[in-house]
Amino acid sequence: MSETQPIRIGISACLLGEPVRYDGGHKRLPFADEELRRHFEFINICPEQAIGMGVPRPTIRLVGDPATPQLIGSSDSSLNVTDAMQTFAKDTVPTLTEISGYILCAKSPSCGMERVPVYDEQGNGLGKIGVGLYAKQLMAAHPLLPVEENGRLNDVHLRENFVLRVVAYARWQRLINSGISASDLEDFHRRHKFLLLAHNQTIYRELGPIVAEAGDISDKASRYISKFMAALKHIASTKNHTNTLMHIQGFFKDHLDAEDKLRLTGTIKDYAAGQLPLLVPLEMLSHYLKKYRVDYLLDQYYFDPYPRDLKLRMGL
Repeated sequence: MSETQPIRIGISACLLGEPVRYDGGHKRLPFADEELRRHFEFINICPEQAIGMGVPRPTIRLVGDPATPQLIGSSDSSLNVTDAMQTFAKDTVPTLTEISGYILCAKSPSCGMERVPVYDEQGNGLGKIGVGLYAKQLMAAHPLLPVEENGRLNDVHLRENFVLRVVAYARWQRLINSGISASDLEDFHRRHKFLLLAHNQTIYRELGPIVAEAGDISDKASRYISKFMAALKHIASTKNHTNTLMHIQGFFKDHLDAEDKLRLTGTIKDYAAGQLPLLVPLEMLSHYLKKYRVDYLLDQYYFDPYPRDLKLRMGL
């Protein structure tokens, strides 16, 4: 992945409006097809179609032990596509090295990320306790990959968090592909400081010593990115955002007059109290940043973690 390549996201083909579902329909996700498509390139896959099941086709479901279920026809138990799906996943998942995220179709016995219905051999429901066979191999092979389902992306916080992680992970992939050095790691960590503080302050404090220690850069980088992605997976709380905003405010103490300081402090407090959205104090700080050009803040990803026209922070 080079700087000129678009960020790629894997996606269940039905979520882009492709008529590949068992009944010839789709589950088009407008957020992906209309919003994300402007900035990202999709790698669309329908595992069931890929293993030769036609459209329309018999429905299938997870049957048996929830940890190792079989993929069997819902109405015809003689239809068993478990081996075909496992083989497809085994052959396909390792090739997905150029993607930076994945959007899966919820409840699908092949693509469901979680809470997929599982049945026993007699057809009795065991509960929504399964994972789609393809999705399970995908997530096991790429544990750091940001993965979400279409239904969960209707939540403004999960939606924002997913895109933030995708873009951050793509930055990391480009850094690795170009040959990461110790100074590259230091710069990456520095530029993500306030994002990390907003998402998980405990992990942020654990990352610093990894960056500072001597040793093999490959080992350091591997341990760093594992913790880094775990930190970003935590939804940034209002409390953490507030602390981060106040931390940033301190960089302007020598630039703002008493009235501006009071106004900024009041705006941050109003955000903390739920009376203003996050965008308001952020825009104030961005205005001061453009005006006073505080060096340490100029390249912090906290201010622009993803394309602004996605408007992901409007509901936060």
